[in-house]
Amino acid sequence: MSDADLVFTGGPVLCMDGARSRADALAVRGGRIVAVGRGVADLVGPGTEVVDLAGRPLLPGFQDAHVHAVMGGVELGQCDLTGTVDAAEYLRRIGAFAAAHPDREWIVGGGWSLESFAGGVPTADLLDAVVADRPVFLYNRDHHGAWVNSRALALAGVDRHTPDPVDGVINRDADGRPGGCLQEGAVSLVAGLLPAVTPADRLAGLLRAQALLHSLGVTAWQDAMVGGSNGYPDVSDAYLTAARDGLLTARVVGALWWDRDRGADQIADLVDRRARFTVGRLRCSTVKIMQDGIVENFTAAMTVPYRDPCGEPTANSGLSFVDPHALRDHVTALDALDFQVHFHALGDRAVREALDAVQSARSANGFRDTRPHLAHLQVVDPADVPRFRRLGASANLQALWATHEPQMDELTVPFLGGDRAAHQYPFGDLFRAGATLAAGSDWPVSSPDPMAAVHVAVNRRLHGATGPVFLPDQRLDLGTALAAYTAGSAYVNHHDDAGTLAVGRRADLVVLDRDPFDGGPDDIGATRVSLTYVDGEPVYARS
Repeated sequence: MSDADLVFTGGPVLCMDGARSRADALAVRGGRIVAVGRGVADLVGPGTEVVDLAGRPLLPGFQDAHVHAVMGGVELGQCDLTGTVDAAEYLRRIGAFAAAHPDREWIVGGGWSLESFAGGVPTADLLDAVVADRPVFLYNRDHHGAWVNSRALALAGVDRHTPDPVDGVINRDADGRPGGCLQEGAVSLVAGLLPAVTPADRLAGLLRAQALLHSLGVTAWQDAMVGGSNGYPDVSDAYLTAARDGLLTARVVGALWWDRDRGADQIADLVDRRARFTVGRLRCSTVKIMQDGIVENFTAAMTVPYRDPCGEPTANSGLSFVDPHALRDHVTALDALDFQVHFHALGDRAVREALDAVQSARSANGFRDTRPHLAHLQVVDPADVPRFRRLGASANLQALWATHEPQMDELTVPFLGGDRAAHQYPFGDLFRAGATLAAGSDWPVSSPDPMAAVHVAVNRRLHGATGPVFLPDQRLDLGTALAAYTAGSAYVNHHDDAGTLAVGRRADLVVLDRDPFDGGPDDIGATRVSLTYVDGEPVYARS
């Protein structure tokens, strides 16, 4: 038998299979795993690179099942407000960025947190005080709203007479004038005026993002928005260029955006885009349907109306962006064409509507291997939890959000009607009901670090936090959380030759700096990535 190209020895090999088996060595040849444990030593020859793990664990590469990589990478080069919740610091950064870029027609960026402002709604006058001569447009960290200054509103012609779009809200002052914050579809009223991000900008953003994700052990991902509309940018050209030119070292599934201003007429376009944007390491075989918004701006679709600040029921139960009956027809048609459907479903009504659509597709088309998945799942009615397993719909978890923080405790829990606050991020219930769990970051909404998310999935609080545990019955064990970020996401991404370590599988691998099983659960989040490989080739090495 030929010698191996690459051998790992001297540390635990965590295979992440159903048995959670371990070995002590692994060999790679031609980008594939050729031996695990027994027989590895016989494959070491004069040309074999031997990596001494020195006690560090080897795992399958992480796969992010819901990320906005190009968007995140582009924003790294804009006015970056991430990493703080201090409103004064936002204004300092915005002023400094404007001063450093006097030639920019617009000041664009994002990353501010809802918890930084009363009611989660900043005002234009705050921005006017630091930048009055140019328009300012800043996405919040979840990208469901934007903070703009008076100059931007004026240029867009948005005033007291501008009606709210059907899929969004213009936040207004007591006199009905736009206050400087736009929610959901209202963002497009100003976003349409932004200077064009060039193809070169998008490609540079993708390469920045790829380097960052590799440094966190991510070897493959699903980009949750390829081909934008409804106020969101189209990033597909960056992926196509990178895939054609050999710059894409990760394996990427692109989720083609469903334009909610159109209907079934767009399906033919999606079929064409799937063909054109499937090349090299890129496969655009998924359609992303954003069914609702978010709880904090009261656009997540709920079965029980939101409460007002006094705790009284309102008439608002959120928004279903796609008519639920039409959604069933669309998903059935897409499923028949072998598209996977990737739902944004955050409120319990949106979750039910998405599951109803999957059920319609299963009834009409039979049980096809399309692997639909629902992302976010902030509120799930207990009656709908068992349906994930029955329908073969995977639960795509963004675990970092399942914790006590001001956005949860001040802007979410007080406003959820009925007992909905007790049914948030039910990871444990979904696991016990037999659902397939996948995991994603939703970066740049939140950190792209898989180990930070795994920490919260296990602890239901952030690394380093000592406060109360958020709904402790919904905690996952460490093995299950890691499996969601490896085997589970690989399943969702149709990467059936990755996600676990076994002979014949791709050598998409990550070496951690410590075995997270050796320490206590409070130490999981301190774990860092030492090495990342794709097809047995190194794509990241920690200094």
